[in-house]
Amino acid sequence: MQTGDANQYGSAYPLRQGALTFPSVLIGGLPITVVDRRSAASLMIEVARHRRSDNRPHYFTSANGEVVARVHADEKIARLFREADQILADGQPLVMASRWLCSVSLPERVATTDLFHDVAALAEQEGISFYLLGATEAENQKAVTTTRESYPNLRIAGHCHGYLSGEELERKLDEINALAPDILWLGLGVPREQIFVHDFAARLANVGVIKTSGGLFDHLAQKTRRAPIWVQKAGFEWCWRVLMEPRRLFWRYFTTNPYAIYAILRFSK
Repeated sequence: MQTGDANQYGSAYPLRQGALTFPSVLIGGLPITVVDRRSAASLMIEVARHRRSDNRPHYFTSANGEVVARVHADEKIARLFREADQILADGQPLVMASRWLCSVSLPERVATTDLFHDVAALAEQEGISFYLLGATEAENQKAVTTTRESYPNLRIAGHCHGYLSGEELERKLDEINALAPDILWLGLGVPREQIFVHDFAARLANVGVIKTSGGLFDHLAQKTRRAPIWVQKAGFEWCWRVLMEPRRLFWRYFTTNPYAIYAILRFSK
């Protein structure tokens, strides 16, 4: 849980859970946990075993340049991210910024699309259960199928697409809580998944961890191709994504990247 004195954008807090302690640094005004992928995966398994005393799931999320820009443009979104127990660096530019601007450097990028596999491999061994909520019905089903093929001993308590509302959503919340998955992977996109946690986490007392997942299920379903490793390490995966989906993503990155650069330079330490 993050503790400490926060300014309007958050602060650099230690994250404490049992014997595991990870510091965080301020990047673009967000407290980003200083942790590598392997340790982040181990932490998720550890906290998934221990339900919180306030009958709410642990809430883990991630940030990249676009998130930094949206947090500074919209105070409502900023508040949603400040509710998180942990914020991981999903974007390589945040890792690079930490090396130039912060007192402590992030060891590596912890992309959700990679972290999922690290956690799944551990979960197979430890008997930790998953629930996959998000994407379209077809993509969600394919994501579950590929996950079961890759991790045949993984306990998948259930899964559902992310287009629910009204009574259907109410029933699904009750169903998920009754299934009591250790980790709920929530792929609705920013800020829908953060709003979901804010609105419904109290209804999911039997869930161990909610991890927001963005486009994870599209990757698992092999709808979206990952950038080559050298492109990822250079911090240009966002450019690769624009080339893959120019109509959907060009304007988004064209408008958010300058704001993200300003916020990272101004609000990092």
